[in-house]
Amino acid sequence: MSANRHLGRIIALQTLYEQDFRKECGDKSFNLERTLKRNIKRYQEMIEDKQFIIKLVKGVTGKQKKIDGLIAPIAPEWPIEQIARMDRVILRIGSYELLFTDDVPPKVAINEAVELAKAFGGDNSSKFVNGVLGTILRNKEASAKRLKAKSSKPKAKKAVKK
Repeated sequence: MSANRHLGRIIALQTLYEQDFRKECGDKSFNLERTLKRNIKRYQEMIEDKQFIIKLVKGVTGKQKKIDGLIAPIAPEWPIEQIARMDRVILRIGSYELLFTDDVPPKVAINEAVELAKAFGGDNSSKFVNGVLGTILRNKEASAKRLKAKSSKPKAKKAVKK
């Protein structure tokens, strides 16, 4: 299953990369559904879980503004539009899996993103991706701890007037 999901992430990466590129070029003819179907069809003999790919692509696309907003303060010296396109798309995939899915363990999400960066990014991409996603995970865990601590505090009883 994991090798199949790795290929699924590669297909999602191809699709999201093409979307990012064509939108930035102002290509009004781009159709995400058609591109996704084409890319899945290319590998149909080797993939079992097409729904994983579809969920990943649509999830990243649907949450892109929120994800970009979370990445921006973590890498302030690199505005989101200045991050290399491949790294940006990989960060979006990894962030989506970390923050919005329950079926991928956090360490797997980060490791898969780092592997994509090693295979498709530049020389320092894997370190950059690892650092940003590691910070996103720490922020998520810290937020969860704060929420848990807040909800476990006993509530003060209100004084009753007589």
